[in-house]
Amino acid sequence: MNITLTPGQEEWLRGRVASGAFTSIEEAARQLIDDRIAQIVLIENDDMAWAKPFVDEARAAVAKGDILTLEEHRARNGKRLALLR
Repeated sequence: MNITLTPGQEEWLRGRVASGAFTSIEEAARQLIDDRIAQIVLIENDDMAWAKPFVDEARAAVAKGDILTLEEHRARNGKRLALLR
């Protein structure tokens, strides 16, 4: 397979090869593609189970009426920002 790089991509890769980060542009391209594929696979396979406790906590807060309106939120943050200035 042949891939055509943009001049900017090629320049960036040549710089990384020159600095010793990679032994060749081909190695760099393979590694960077492998890294990106691994990131995508993680995202695609994330079942979001880590978020369930946060969602449960938020639902419990809403059920208790422990909420802020958007206007209240903006006013509170406005006061906080004013104190920082």
